Amino acid sequence: MNSATDNVRASSLPDSLRVTNLDSIRGLAVLGILVMNAVSFGLVPAAYFNLSAGGNRSWLDWIIGAAGEVLVDQKTMALFSMLFGTGIVLFADRAAAKSDHPVALSLWRNFLLLLIGLAHSMVSEGDVLVIYALCAPFLVLMRNVRPRRLLIAGATLVLWSAALAPIVQRSIPADGLGLGDYWLTDGSPMSDLVGLFLINDFFARSSGMMLIGVALYRLEIIQGTKPAEFYRRMALCGLGIGLPIALAGLAFQVASDFSPAIAVIGEVPNTIATIPIALGYLALITLWNQRPVTRIHKRVRAVGRMALTNYLAQTLLGIVILGTLADPATNSRTTVIIFVLAVAGIQLAWSLPWLNRFRYGPAEWLWRCGTYRRREPLRRRPAGEGVNGP
Repeated sequence: MNSATDNVRASSLPDSLRVTNLDSIRGLAVLGILVMNAVSFGLVPAAYFNLSAGGNRSWLDWIIGAAGEVLVDQKTMALFSMLFGTGIVLFADRAAAKSDHPVALSLWRNFLLLLIGLAHSMVSEGDVLVIYALCAPFLVLMRNVRPRRLLIAGATLVLWSAALAPIVQRSIPADGLGLGDYWLTDGSPMSDLVGLFLINDFFARSSGMMLIGVALYRLEIIQGTKPAEFYRRMALCGLGIGLPIALAGLAFQVASDFSPAIAVIGEVPNTIATIPIALGYLALITLWNQRPVTRIHKRVRAVGRMALTNYLAQTLLGIVILGTLADPATNSRTTVIIFVLAVAGIQLAWSLPWLNRFRYGPAEWLWRCGTYRRREPLRRRPAGEGVNGP
């Protein structure tokens, strides 16, 4: 397709396609997040960062672990964070048109998210909702900053933890004392410095990708409104830059035999690769979303529209099946990925029928009722309000 045709196509994109692009990205992001979260549910804690720490019974387990490290770890979280940043601004913009106090309404909405996250964090150490809710006021304040400055600030935050990694690594003795279950399986405690570094890393990467998401929204990139050629080049550049860096980071860890001496700095290449790979994924999803609508498009979008419900459901299923009915000490990465595929299949199967009958997912509905402090309608009217149309 030539550029002229692409430009005509982009300018004529309906508003519905702009919305479905966000739904598609969010849907695939929440399914992708499960790939790594399931590791924390089903394996020993150290296996999340240290591929050699557990879950490897065969060569297939090693391949699954390596693929997760290069293709998924941090990247789907980055996509989810970008969508959260976009959602904050989208809500604030819409609230400004309907409410006299849009900032207060947005802050109240995210205070409720904080409460949901605090409850969720009691059963899941990998909760992201608390961090997202705490970052929300910062995003509301930054929502009208120029996109270029948002991109610079976002990239700086993401790379901040990478810059700190060598300092933290130098504080760790050769035997890894202080790494705790971040890297080791011997039950030794984690030092305060390592713990603070991990918290800083989580906050910095999350808030940084949120700012990038806000910038992409203001530039009308994340909505899928640019020409197809733009997204093809974006995918090629992002993946062409990011994947070799992530692969080099994995090779560095393997060459060191996953030594404690590289436990922290070994993650630096993966962190650096996160931004370009996440942007590449965003571009690929957008190109896919612009194709003629199929049943799988509708199902992925439905998962995205119910992202909060599906995210919480993943935790419930992971804790019950992988953490309780199975034994994290003896599970394999193959077992974990089978669980991931099964849950993804269930959520793809159930989200669309639910939204054909109801306006929102269960968690989304409760959140919306709390936000506006009134009971919102949940059931759809019988006459064609479903999302199962063309």
